Amino acid sequence: MNYMRSSLFAILSVALALPMGLQAGDPARGQQLSQACAACHGSDGNSVNPEWPKIAGQHAEYTYKQLMDYKSGRRENALMVGQVANLDEQDMRDLAAFYARQQLSPGTADESVAERGERIYRGGIPTSGVAACTACHGPTGQGNPAALFPVVAGQHAQYNSDQLRYFRGEQRANDNGRMMRNLAARMSDADIRAVAEYMSGLRAE
Repeated sequence: MNYMRSSLFAILSVALALPMGLQAGDPARGQQLSQACAACHGSDGNSVNPEWPKIAGQHAEYTYKQLMDYKSGRRENALMVGQVANLDEQDMRDLAAFYARQQLSPGTADESVAERGERIYRGGIPTSGVAACTACHGPTGQGNPAALFPVVAGQHAQYNSDQLRYFRGEQRANDNGRMMRNLAARMSDADIRAVAEYMSGLRAE
């Protein structure tokens, strides 16, 4: 319990230290730029391949940060590094603004593991020191744009599983304050699969 309290305190501390706003992007220009992204993410940001994320409806602040992280090398992905190579900051703001306005397609959860996933999402794993996902991502998975916590509801379960494993193995390290790395390090493969499936089936109320 002491670890979970310290984890929640760290989450709040990092959230308060993060920027509270983002210069507005131009969604119309972003739509034009998005043509290069459509092959993987779909014309409206709803990818078909479960290994590639849905970015429709994602907070503009979060999408912009991820693009900047790819550009700087803080987040590594060979395909995305090539895609952002010729984008400037305004391009990224415009793309982020366009995708934020798109409608996220609903996901589905594997009911055989979703009940376990719900317990983890809403209550954490007290015996392992894993805080509840709701602390950052909210009860319906809508995240917190001011704190750069992403929408996770409706996301492909495969993608969310992959990202949690990447955080656990330190292949992904662009989380502020090591929040995701510290939590994922205490999760088993079964924990990760269950919570990823549950998040995929979440919808805004």
